[in-house]
Amino acid sequence: QSQFVESGGGLVQPGGSLRLSCAASGFSLDYSQIGWFRQAPGKEREGVACISSSGATTYYADSVKGRFTISRDNAKNTAYLQMNSLTVEDTGVYYCAKDRGRTLQAMCETGPRTKYWGQGTQVTVSS
Repeated sequence: QSQFVESGGGLVQPGGSLRLSCAASGFSLDYSQIGWFRQAPGKEREGVACISSSGATTYYADSVKGRFTISRDNAKNTAYLQMNSLTVEDTGVYYCAKDRGRTLQAMCETGPRTKYWGQGTQVTVSS
């Protein structure tokens, strides 16, 4: 079974920054679209940012445009999410997942076609 290991979360003040990492274990990310998703207390999981297999194309939820940047380094088998200007609404558990053959908008807005999720990394924005 393939796995993702998410890391980089923590407790930050509003306006702060975090950089999340998503490391693939046991498989290559070369042919996969990657997405970051988050789940806040009392809410369903939502797409945050998605990136094409080559890294040439990205998609962001309106709520994070201009603040978050998704990237990937296929040589390191890792994807990243740089989060700046964090607000309390960004609080949640952040997960990464993979997909193939879909538009990034569809992947981010409807979720990836996968049954397997990592444990995620907790992001808490609070003063």
